[in-house]
Amino acid sequence: MNKVRSEAEEFAKASKELKKFADEKKVEIGVAPTFVSLETVRRVNPDLIVAAQNVHFEDHGAFTGEVSIPMLLDLGVKWVIIGHSERRTYFAETNESCNKKMVAMFKNGMTPIYCVGETLAQFERGDTKNIIKAQIKAGLEGLSKEDVAKMVIAYEPVWSIGTGKNASKEIAQDICGYIRELVKEEFNDASETVRILYGGSVKPENVHDYLAQKDVDGALVGGASLKVDSFRQLIANV
Repeated sequence: MNKVRSEAEEFAKASKELKKFADEKKVEIGVAPTFVSLETVRRVNPDLIVAAQNVHFEDHGAFTGEVSIPMLLDLGVKWVIIGHSERRTYFAETNESCNKKMVAMFKNGMTPIYCVGETLAQFERGDTKNIIKAQIKAGLEGLSKEDVAKMVIAYEPVWSIGTGKNASKEIAQDICGYIRELVKEEFNDASETVRILYGGSVKPENVHDYLAQKDVDGALVGGASLKVDSFRQLIANV
């Protein structure tokens, strides 16, 4: 929940140069502004991937305060972050509700960025892989191999988001590799093209080490993505 429309527009203008820089480095970049800024960012830089931060699984109806898939498509937005840890923590989102959203998205030719990850308590009791397995199994229920091959899965350990407490590059590789194994078990060769990101206190100083890992295809970045200079540095350090 950052940036009013004028600030988002300023960032979008600067993102044109960032996009050129990213293209030179063969890096794909995108942003996920608030709902009120989606149209502005899309208009100013149509070449940038623009994702919504959430969506409802129904096309319309008595769901006050929600945003539907047709509303996003009307803005030209085809990417959505699903199940972000803050949505799960503060707004009671579940693996099952995330699944409903992703099923609806794929029916409409959209791309979900599905977030999974464990809390500090779960991490400390060694329950990480059980939590991840449950999130992947329930979240991807009923999806086809073709769907999963096109989606993005982001591992974001809740205990490292905004805390400054980083998961090591070894932990990131271990869990992202585990996610790829789970996808392979359920969806065969979709594991080769599904993109798996790491998210959790990613900064210009550590992005290189994370993305150098075999099974980490990219990063889901929070605070460090809000300023043009740090975004440029993230790209530079990949």
